[in-house]
Amino acid sequence: MANRVSITLLVSLFVSSLLAASAGNFYRDVDITWGDGRGKILRRGNTLSLSLDKTSGSGFQSKRAYLFGRFDVQMKLVPGNSAGTVTTFYLTSQGNKHDEIDFEFLGNQSGNPYTLHTNVYTQGQGNREQEFRLWFDPTLKFHTYSILWNPQRIIILVDNIPIRVFSNLESIGVPYPKNQAMKIQASLWDAEDWATQGGKVKTDWSMAPFTAYYRNFSALTTDSSGFKGWLTQDLDVHGRKLLRWVQKYYMLYNYCADRRRRFSHRECTRSRFL
Repeated sequence: MANRVSITLLVSLFVSSLLAASAGNFYRDVDITWGDGRGKILRRGNTLSLSLDKTSGSGFQSKRAYLFGRFDVQMKLVPGNSAGTVTTFYLTSQGNKHDEIDFEFLGNQSGNPYTLHTNVYTQGQGNREQEFRLWFDPTLKFHTYSILWNPQRIIILVDNIPIRVFSNLESIGVPYPKNQAMKIQASLWDAEDWATQGGKVKTDWSMAPFTAYYRNFSALTTDSSGFKGWLTQDLDVHGRKLLRWVQKYYMLYNYCADRRRRFSHRECTRSRFL
């Protein structure tokens, strides 16, 4: 076990060093797509801020679309009373049959933790939500949020700790996103009608403007130089233990366990790690 843990840590450190070396530049890699000046690229392109006030939020989108890759960004979320706000980082294609892989951070009242909402859409069908509490305060400093997407599986990670795996189960009729290139999108917007305790807690506009920060965006793709391990990457024994730890202690909601909504997704009968 010690050897496996050491190997996992070495791979994690290696990937982290590659990401640091290949960190993108927001001037080069993204366009601020909405917000009328509320999105700003700072520090020579290394950092990007999104802001929300009562008039509008803001967002950006990658210039490129990607078919598979590992996508990392460091984020520092809105501090204080962030109720009603949603800060996002996600992959998405276009059209009614779009694919999508989501990070959505649902704000809360001061002193209460954020909810991390994840979802996977395939061919326009979502309803595959899993929600988590984080084991740290995401407003105090930057943390790394990652989507690893290859032909076999999607792995969603926080600080290189896997929190969710969605496997390719086309063999049993489960659609898997593998044919549509997706762009990175990110946004900060007002969703007070549902984001915080189902819309019971509204946005306190006296706290505006709300601001979140992004830095060190990186995309490792098939045409990236260096480490190609993400193309077939799976979790080793230590990674599966970390996944079980997160899902045991920090998971708030799992669509496969929702008896009220009674989803009929076939994958729910195959793995508790979806």
